[in-house]
Amino acid sequence: MTSALAGTAIPPVLAEVVRSGFVEGRHRGSLVVLAADGSVELALGDPAAPVFPRSSNKPMQAAAVLRAGLDLSGERLALAAASHSGEGFHLDLVRKMLAEHGLSADELRTPPGLPLDPAEAETYLAAGQVRQRVTMNCSGKHTAMLAACALNGWDRTNYLDRAHPLQRLVHDVIEDVSGERVTAVGTDGCGAPLMAISLTGLARAFRRLVLAEPGSAERRVADAMRAHPEYVAGTRRPDTWLMREVPGTLSKMGAEAVQAVALKDGRALAFKIDDGAKRALGPVLARALENMGMDSPVVGRIGHVPVLGGGAEVGAIRAVF
Repeated sequence: MTSALAGTAIPPVLAEVVRSGFVEGRHRGSLVVLAADGSVELALGDPAAPVFPRSSNKPMQAAAVLRAGLDLSGERLALAAASHSGEGFHLDLVRKMLAEHGLSADELRTPPGLPLDPAEAETYLAAGQVRQRVTMNCSGKHTAMLAACALNGWDRTNYLDRAHPLQRLVHDVIEDVSGERVTAVGTDGCGAPLMAISLTGLARAFRRLVLAEPGSAERRVADAMRAHPEYVAGTRRPDTWLMREVPGTLSKMGAEAVQAVALKDGRALAFKIDDGAKRALGPVLARALENMGMDSPVVGRIGHVPVLGGGAEVGAIRAVF
């Protein structure tokens, strides 16, 4: 079916919102699954069209700071690829990394924010805290970027400019690991340049990360994220649950309902919900993983997104492919 207005194909429905047995909403999108050999096993919608992967690009951005010579590992490297929840251990490590590299929180160009996790945000505000640059969920990535600039003698005041040496390197790394050209460059929510690739390219990039040669920048990022998933997301986040409970899995969500996952054997998936509704992420991800043969209790946990009425569960968001 095509849109009479735009003349383009309407993406298929990937999830439905069911309340009291009645379908009250639908979420359309595109999805791709790659087989272990990298071939396309399943394509729904138009996974060849360019999208902004948002924070699903962060593992490639972290690989770029390693290629720039920055020596990060363990929790620090995981945090460089993170959309952290703003839990205490996240903020403590960001501040420690800033100090280790002789940096100030004032140099961060993240917009001042609250913890991403709602429970953490409530606790933070109740303690009388205010929005800070360190608290914004991308502060680990920005700290790593600033540290790479300090190491190389690059200007730290304009490290987010598209023409900055670091951002040119990020651009090259994304093209390298995705196997395709960046088709558009925008500005992400944190202010960093945002490179558009296709969902197929995004899945290919995650596959490349898990299969890369041990010791390479890409593999070091994947290994750090998988070893320290709580630093990539947070204790109450599906990316953390999946990487912790299914060894070898690499997972990273992005704003506007983007998700990318690679399994240790090289199978990979990427999808985007067109309307950006993150409530559909879990059910769609769980169904895709089930279709790939993943049999783990965490899949059901990720896929269960209840619809509430009067504080009670009266329905659910369910995948329909």
